[in-house]
Amino acid sequence: MIDRDGYRPNVGIILCNWKNEVFWGKRVREHAWQFPQGGIKHGESPEAAMYRELREEVGLAPQHVRVLGRTREWLRYDVPDRWIRRESRGNYRGQKQIWFLLRLVGRDTDVWLRASGRPEFDAWRWSDYRVPMDTVIEFKREVYQRALGELAPYLNRRSPRGRQYRQLDRTEPAGALDRR
Repeated sequence: MIDRDGYRPNVGIILCNWKNEVFWGKRVREHAWQFPQGGIKHGESPEAAMYRELREEVGLAPQHVRVLGRTREWLRYDVPDRWIRRESRGNYRGQKQIWFLLRLVGRDTDVWLRASGRPEFDAWRWSDYRVPMDTVIEFKREVYQRALGELAPYLNRRSPRGRQYRQLDRTEPAGALDRR
């Protein structure tokens, strides 16, 4: 589903832990790190797509996270021609994304990279919220910076019940591959 301007609707997920570190996934068989993201299917809301992608790519269910915020507008990036499949050239320019900021309220061990039959990531880690963008593929960097900047104010807000999010025990090192 591509809009009239050539952009495919997509969601991006910034998952943070109780220390405000963010989840980075390493693409399978690549040295590229990124946040979870994926396309919005026809008739699917951005929030529904976010929960589906979270389950498929990271193995987390809605009860494992709290939504802290989302971007107000679509953030767009163009994909360089060399990255576009031949059959899509001409009508496809890139992606437009709604970004969500989530807090992990489960445990690190709830992350399961092999939740789907076609895993996106083969490793993961927690990193500082303001991680240098040199690990992100060049054409996505500006969108990552804009999403992180827009969503940063939500990090220290209180929960609806007026309490800070609770600290959770970490039972295994961050980034450990899932052993299930």
